[in-house]
Amino acid sequence: MSLGRDIDHWGTNPGDAIDAALTAIETAIQELLATDPAYWRTGQKKDLLERLEKLQAQQAALKLRVLASAGDIAEETGAKDVSAWMRAELLVDKGIARSQIKLATSVAKYDLVAAGLAEGVVSQDKARVIARALDKIETNPVASAEDLILAEKLLVDYATRMTASELRIVGKRILREVDPVRFEDAEAKALLAQEERAQQKTALRVWDNHDGTIGFDGVLPTSIGMRFKRLVEAYAQPRKQQLVAKGAPLPPWERLMGQGFARLLETIDPAALPRHGGDATTINVVISLEELRKDLGIAILGYDETNGATISAAEARRMACNATIIPWVLGGDSEVLDAGRGSRFFQPIQRRALRLQQKCCQAEGCDMPPEWCDAHHLEPWAAGGKTNLKDGALLCPHHHRLAHNPAYVHERLPDGTIRFTRRP
Repeated sequence: MSLGRDIDHWGTNPGDAIDAALTAIETAIQELLATDPAYWRTGQKKDLLERLEKLQAQQAALKLRVLASAGDIAEETGAKDVSAWMRAELLVDKGIARSQIKLATSVAKYDLVAAGLAEGVVSQDKARVIARALDKIETNPVASAEDLILAEKLLVDYATRMTASELRIVGKRILREVDPVRFEDAEAKALLAQEERAQQKTALRVWDNHDGTIGFDGVLPTSIGMRFKRLVEAYAQPRKQQLVAKGAPLPPWERLMGQGFARLLETIDPAALPRHGGDATTINVVISLEELRKDLGIAILGYDETNGATISAAEARRMACNATIIPWVLGGDSEVLDAGRGSRFFQPIQRRALRLQQKCCQAEGCDMPPEWCDAHHLEPWAAGGKTNLKDGALLCPHHHRLAHNPAYVHERLPDGTIRFTRRP
């Protein structure tokens, strides 16, 4: 139905009625914006937020109704489609515009969802979740039209009591509530098929950014991915808890998770790894004797520059404490002077002894629990240090990096703690 000013479908000019309603809304909002919520009573703030939530749903309902019948806008303006017009005139990204138009089309099919939006009891986010769930049911060969109607009724009811995320979970299994006997087996088969597809989608890509970092991304089956997430979170949490306890600002959670992932990799038991190319899974670090003795030397992670990556000698020394590596020390003519020693790790009994003795990170002022610390060789293992209790100290990952950072010096104090000082 056209809403042009020269056509009277309602007994009055519809354009005037719409203008009047919109003007009233705009005026009311401007009046509210002219006030300062800092001076409002708590009850007024709560009431406003509750009513705005409802009004936003109703506003979405009105917008979706218009979008569902907005094909004439594209025709009149010569735009390719309504989303193109929204991009040009309203500066809405095409992807967002198309998503809104798709939702408008879906909501127009489902009367209860549209009514819930109009009443303000179903938000736009929840309407999208419900519409997606119903669209899947509509294409389900096992489901009937009656199943679809009942599923819509149940989901709209749930929407009044759940968040959009909770509703999304319910939407995946709503047919089981419609008819448990008929749909439990069907859902189990669908899950098996989904898991099989997930196995085929599993992938991991790793690349060198050539800036001191390695990039990676990938896809995991849900069961493996959730285990991966929980393991990384377990290693990220102690660092977060330490910072919270000290009142220090928290870094972004993504960084904590990245540090947790690095920690997970560094603490993998090499004895539990499969053999790699016929040998135990190890990483080789190749470094010249001259570079090893330098504070700012460099090493090759791998066998050569073609098949490896360049790291600092400090990082090589740090890794030699607790990473699965074998250092290869070369003379001036590439003669192998030292091919590593297999017993460089502190053994489990030694680590337990260090925990009993030292209780926490031995850096001055640090109280990171012992289970999250590395066993550090005070005399670097790569330079001949012994893997024994006398030469061992627990250091958290942060202080372990400082111990191998040439910008810092450290000394053991009479009470056994280690003091770090930045070089002048």
